[in-house]
Amino acid sequence: MILGPSGAGKSDLALRLIGRDWRLISDDYTRVWTSEGALYAAAPAAIAGRIEARGIGIVSARTRPAARLVLAVACLPEAVERLPEPQFRRFAGVDLPLLALDPRPASAVDMVAAALQTL
Repeated sequence: MILGPSGAGKSDLALRLIGRDWRLISDDYTRVWTSEGALYAAAPAAIAGRIEARGIGIVSARTRPAARLVLAVACLPEAVERLPEPQFRRFAGVDLPLLALDPRPASAVDMVAAALQTL
């Protein structure tokens, strides 16, 4: 789950991940629910399969209909600590590991992949 204020680089990071064969679940509004202690997400039908590309508009994207959420990525406008203490973010009573990330560097997609491999 990619988090941050408007203009933080969430969609840009998502588009770069999609460019590496990841799949979009949802953009801007996401249905989130729990089942057996796990957190899941899906797109509302009205926006499924689409993402906003700043400066271009709404574009189609490769998607998955739903997915289990295992990591939250907080997009920050500045560099983050080199060796931060583990952080978590609670959604619907489920704690997800939280990766604070400046999404602008090209390595941001690799940082997300590396964080997922440590789970």
